Amino acid sequence: MHVQGPTIRPRRLRRTPALRRMVAETHVVPSSLVLPVFIREGLAEPHPISSMPGVVQHSRDSLKRAVAEAAELGLGGVMLFGIPEHKDARGSGALDPAGVLNLAITDVVAEVGDQLTVMSDLCLDEFTDHGHCGLLTPDGEVDNDQTLAAYAEMALAQAAAGVDMVGPSGMMDGQVAVVREALDAAGHTHVSVLAYSAKYASAFFGPFREAVDSSLVGDRRTYQQNPANALEGVREVLLDVAEGADLVMVKPALPYLDVVRRVRDAVDVPVAAYNVSGEYAMLEAAAANGWIDREAAIMETLTSIRRAGADVILTYWASEAARLLRA
Repeated sequence: MHVQGPTIRPRRLRRTPALRRMVAETHVVPSSLVLPVFIREGLAEPHPISSMPGVVQHSRDSLKRAVAEAAELGLGGVMLFGIPEHKDARGSGALDPAGVLNLAITDVVAEVGDQLTVMSDLCLDEFTDHGHCGLLTPDGEVDNDQTLAAYAEMALAQAAAGVDMVGPSGMMDGQVAVVREALDAAGHTHVSVLAYSAKYASAFFGPFREAVDSSLVGDRRTYQQNPANALEGVREVLLDVAEGADLVMVKPALPYLDVVRRVRDAVDVPVAAYNVSGEYAMLEAAAANGWIDREAAIMETLTSIRRAGADVILTYWASEAARLLRA
C-alpha cells in the first residue's frame, strides 16, 4: 500500500554535519567561557583536588602556566580564588596586599595582560577561620553591614593589585552598591563588578569546599537563597543592577536553568552562570564509570547553559571545551 509521505520534513536540516552546524540556534565559543582557578599559598607544585578530578590547587608558577594556556585558547577570562596558609576571624588575608589572592591577581595580569579578563572572587569565606562569607557578631550571626565595610576594603586591595573585574559573591544585602562606591571614590572607575546575584544555598557546592579548604561549620542559608525560590532570584538581580552591577550571575547553573532564563529576560546587562563543582564532579564520576560519553556530555552541558540564556559561563571545563571546539 502506498503511503503519502509528509510535505514538511524537519529532518532535512539534520541530514549532514554541515547542515546541523549552519542552522544551530545556540553556539558555545571560547570567548564566552571563564576558567575558575584556585591558588594555594605556600605550594611548590600543584595539588590535586580529589573530588574534582583534573582540577588542582595551583602554585604561583603553575597558575601562570594555566592562565597562559587559557589566553592561548581564547577564553574570555579567569576567576581567581585564593587559599591562605593562615586564617582568622576577620579574614585579614583577603585585605593584605601581599596575601595570596592579591599576589595572584598581580601575577596573572603580568602574565596575560589584556589577553584575558582577570576576575577575582570578592568574599571572605576562604580567609575566615569560621568559614562564613562575612564577619560574625558575638552570638555567631553574620553581620551584614560590618561585612560590607570589609568587602569595600577587599575591593580596593584587588583593584590596587590590577584586577579587571571583582566578583562579590557573599550575598550580603547592599554589597554591589558598597563595592561600586568604594571603587569609584578611589579612582578605580574602570574596574567592573560581576555580581553573584542569584546564588543559592546549594548541595552542589560540596567539592568546592575541599578545593578552598573550607573551615565552614553549619550552613549559609541565612544569606544564600532558598532553592525553592525563582522570583526572589530575579528580585536580587534587579537590585544588583540598580546598584551598579556590570554583569549578574546565577549560581549554580544546571539546577537553576529556569532562573537563568528568567534573569536573561529581566535585565539588559550580560548574564553569567556558574557551572559549579558538584555539577562537574557528577559528570566526571559518571564518565569514569563508563556510563556516559564524557566529551559529548561536557559540550551538551555547556550548550544547555547557553541555550537557557547565559552570555558567560564559568566552568572548570573551560580550557578543555575550548580545545574541543578548536578540534
